[in-house]
Amino acid sequence: MNVKRVAYKNHAEEIVAIRTEVFIHEQKVPEELEMDGLDPDAMHVLAYNADGVIGTGRMLPDGHIGRIAVKRRYRRQGTGRMITQKLLDIACDLNLPEVWLSSQYHVREFYQKLGFVEQGDRYEEAGIDHVRMTRKIASKE
Repeated sequence: MNVKRVAYKNHAEEIVAIRTEVFIHEQKVPEELEMDGLDPDAMHVLAYNADGVIGTGRMLPDGHIGRIAVKRRYRRQGTGRMITQKLLDIACDLNLPEVWLSSQYHVREFYQKLGFVEQGDRYEEAGIDHVRMTRKIASKE
């Protein structure tokens, strides 16, 4: 498996296809919430294996990590961890002091294992319970 940074304009079809499958079809997130218009300004990563593209994630310029999605049959194989780690590496390269995300509440332990800390109370977003989580980024120096 390989995870690499990609330009949205060159990979929009693949990115949108995975997010549509995972968020809109599986999790019933309304399309207008999922496709929020922020993708052109975000940094994106795609995960590949021998079958092709299997996952995606993005980070906005302010360090907001999100839209991490992995096709169902490739979950629990380290793909989400690799996608998140690649986004953390990008944040480090950009010298961001901290990143944050809105974790679905039932997967918050996944992010805790990657060094994220819960901030505040549980809240609802797109009909799903979430919690804000942050992580400090170590300087390369």
